[in-house]
Amino acid sequence: MPRAAAPSAPTETDEIAARLRPAVTRLARLLRRQDEGGLPPTMAASLATIAREGPLTLKELAAREQVAPPTMTSVVHRLAEQGLVLRRTDTDDRRVCFVEISAKGKRQLDVNRRRRVRWLASRLAELDAEEVATLEATLDVLDRLTAPVPEDGS
Repeated sequence: MPRAAAPSAPTETDEIAARLRPAVTRLARLLRRQDEGGLPPTMAASLATIAREGPLTLKELAAREQVAPPTMTSVVHRLAEQGLVLRRTDTDDRRVCFVEISAKGKRQLDVNRRRRVRWLASRLAELDAEEVATLEATLDVLDRLTAPVPEDGS
């Protein structure tokens, strides 16, 4: 019976990843706390996706948010009840529903984004100039790290 390979020692990259993951998670949680409107994370993320990429079908939105279609149907229903999104039936196929952000939804996102930026700017003001410069230099790397991966994996 073949023996399983012994686990390799963590690399420097593994250690960086182990520190980066909880730091990014904490930052995202702290930024979400700045939001007004009391939307749960799935609803807030869906609203932002609709604003950025809409109009979308429920199926497209569910795929982008990586949730089951019935879950997305419920999310969109609650967003529509609050007047944050509009649903529009496809004129060619009445079984298909498109979702787009409403004016109220845009205002809600704008308020939350401004609050998040103000909060983050206040925290950055607590850093010294060298720390701010280090963070600024890191932004391009974070942008590359979080960029969508092409379908072909390249």
